[in-house]
Amino acid sequence: MPNYMVQVSYSAEALASLIANPHDRSEVVKKVAKKLGGKVIGSWLSFGDYDLVMVMEMPDNVSAAAIALAAAAGGSCKTVKTTPLLSIEEGLAALGKAAASGYKPIAAP
Repeated sequence: MPNYMVQVSYSAEALASLIANPHDRSEVVKKVAKKLGGKVIGSWLSFGDYDLVMVMEMPDNVSAAAIALAAAAGGSCKTVKTTPLLSIEEGLAALGKAAASGYKPIAAP
C-alpha cells in the first residue's frame, strides 16, 4: 500500500485551542484514515513551517487526497501538504526507467 507524508500547519485559532486544551489530534485522523482504507504509521509535532507531520499508508492517491481535502476544508489547518513516498526499491526502479526513457533536456545537443 502506498505511503504518504502529510505536513500540516494549524490556523492561529486551532493552535490557541490546542494550547488551552492539549490533546492528541492524531486519534481523530487515525479513525478517518481507517474509514478510507488506510492507517497512520506515525505522527509527530514539529516546529518551523509545519506544526504536524504524519506518515500514512493509504490505498491510493484518491484516498490520500480525500483525507487531505477533508482536513483542509475543516478550517483548523492553514496548510495541508501531502507528499507521496516511494520505497527505496520503487525509487531505484524509477531511476532505471528515467535512464532508459530517452528524455533530453532543452539545452541538450
